[in-house]
Amino acid sequence: MHLSVFALILVLGGNWCAPPLRCEPGDEILGRCRNSSPEEKPTCTEVNLGYCNDMDYSRTMFPNILGHKTRQEVESGAEYLLLSVIHGLLNGECSPDIRLLGCSVLAPRCRDDRLVKPCRSSCEALRKGCGHAFEAIDMAWPYFLDCDRFFASEQEGCHDPLAVLRARQELAFSSLSPEEPSTIIQFTYTSNAQMYSVLKKTAAKCSHISQVYSIGRSTEGRDLLVIEFSGNPGQHELLEPEVKLVGNMHGNEVLGRQLLIYLSQYLCSEYLLGNERVQTLINTTRVHILASMNPDGYELAASEGHLLNGWTNGRTNAQNIDLNRNFPDLTSVLYRNRRSRLYRADHIAIPDAYWFGKVASETYAVMKWVRSLPFVQSASLHGGDLVVSYPFDFSRHPQEERMFSPTSDEQAFKQLARTYADSHASMADNNTERCGASFIRSGGITNGAQWYSFAGGMSDFNYLHTNCFEITVELGCDKFPSEVELYPEWKRNKEALFSFMESVHRGIKGVVKDKDGNGIKGASISLRGIRHDITTAEDGDYWRLLSSGTHIVSASAKGYSKVIKRVSIPANMEKAGRVDFVLKKVPVEPDFDDHFFPTVDTWERFDPYNQFERYSQAELGEGGLERQEKPWWWAYFTQAGPESAPTWLLRNNN
Repeated sequence: MHLSVFALILVLGGNWCAPPLRCEPGDEILGRCRNSSPEEKPTCTEVNLGYCNDMDYSRTMFPNILGHKTRQEVESGAEYLLLSVIHGLLNGECSPDIRLLGCSVLAPRCRDDRLVKPCRSSCEALRKGCGHAFEAIDMAWPYFLDCDRFFASEQEGCHDPLAVLRARQELAFSSLSPEEPSTIIQFTYTSNAQMYSVLKKTAAKCSHISQVYSIGRSTEGRDLLVIEFSGNPGQHELLEPEVKLVGNMHGNEVLGRQLLIYLSQYLCSEYLLGNERVQTLINTTRVHILASMNPDGYELAASEGHLLNGWTNGRTNAQNIDLNRNFPDLTSVLYRNRRSRLYRADHIAIPDAYWFGKVASETYAVMKWVRSLPFVQSASLHGGDLVVSYPFDFSRHPQEERMFSPTSDEQAFKQLARTYADSHASMADNNTERCGASFIRSGGITNGAQWYSFAGGMSDFNYLHTNCFEITVELGCDKFPSEVELYPEWKRNKEALFSFMESVHRGIKGVVKDKDGNGIKGASISLRGIRHDITTAEDGDYWRLLSSGTHIVSASAKGYSKVIKRVSIPANMEKAGRVDFVLKKVPVEPDFDDHFFPTVDTWERFDPYNQFERYSQAELGEGGLERQEKPWWWAYFTQAGPESAPTWLLRNNN
């Protein structure tokens, strides 16, 4: 009994007071203090930590930099657990760099019985290069890799734990032949989680030219994630055209989704490597890429795989809605009113009745997206045939399922479709095997309604509701090709994708201003002979796709005079011509027709009765607060109980 009490006193006594300069014998017996002896001074010891045994030194010291007193304390900590699983969590990225840097803190180098801190410069360089990998999985940068707290400068004397690794990597890179590709892409299928991770990592890697943003959520709550490339990401720049690429609208048509993921990686990597074509494109164009518009449908199709997936499984969203039949049917509105000059043939308002039907959350998100940005042109990537189709997709005669139904911009649309088809490796080749339909005479392009007619399509909606000209690209007969076909398909489509994005710089562009030099938002740019106006953006800038030839162009706005100009566009013109307008203010007279016929003002009516509100509300928890779910990797660290979980890895806690 007395021995137990004495032992307890010895254990607890050290915490009662700070040791005096000299400990008297009586106090030492009572455990109140202890005279240090040479034997108790920390000395170098073997590392002997399984995940740190490949360091370029073999001796360490305890307590370590974090204050862990023993090897066992290190092994039982969340920091060491993180190092053991970091390779898998980051899909091999920044590996083994992160692990080696962490080991240099948990088991720092010991030399001459003195602890040597790792170098701050190595920590800062690694955080700059690998911070995006942690952001991509919603994980905070580990606290024990705080470059200011636990690392030292070269002047203080430090050890570089990555020096040997860098030397090996430099040796390996020097042995590569110059013919080998500089951009490395893994041509495999990606799950939804992997897709989000790849896009976020890509944006973080090229944060000066890229960002990711969500336009909404799918029916089952998956992000509709867009990656943007621009010289000034997140901002519309005056006279810089905006182009979008959309994939996977039908969940089982997966090739377009993969091509857009590869394109995102390629744009980032090649920009950093100095590819002049890529740099010119990104510095002069704002590119938006929605790789998957239907991630729920993809989830179903991917669960079956390319061998078992049928022609339709996964095509629709989780509500069994075909997204390419779910947009407002503005084409019928145009056909009904086309003989009346009092009705608009562009920027047609969404009928109120549409909102009382079944509107998919994916459709709703895309409609808000295309209304919010001044897109000039777009391509939607599909599968099932090898052809580019262009509006209208809905026949001008309801009883005719295959009837040529052109827009007012037939020539501009044909040129847009030709750009992709002619740049594709085989789409315009008459010898290419087709999937049933014959497009030999047309060279791989077709008017949509002439192929087959349907209402509620996304391309018709883009053209009739916004400034955007959208084509539909059918990438091949196989909607879900095998993985071995992904690289050949990338090679077949890469040039076509680039040519399409670059073609946004055709036609004319300019700024509509008043006499004081202020841009006029919402001014109409009209062409004689083409009954389809486009409108100016926030700062008065516009872009108008045009075929070659002479055009009579006018600019007008309510409360301003109309200005007319003659414009000639050469056939070989590679850049958009600059055509500016300066409008004079004039008195606004009441327009009798405004009371009886739809005007541009009705365009602003978007879901006026809040019919879609049930889809857009966030799921709420107790007290009306949105539930915050833990990230998927959290389970790795909670097996020993929630009290031991490293909350310092949660980004919203930092």
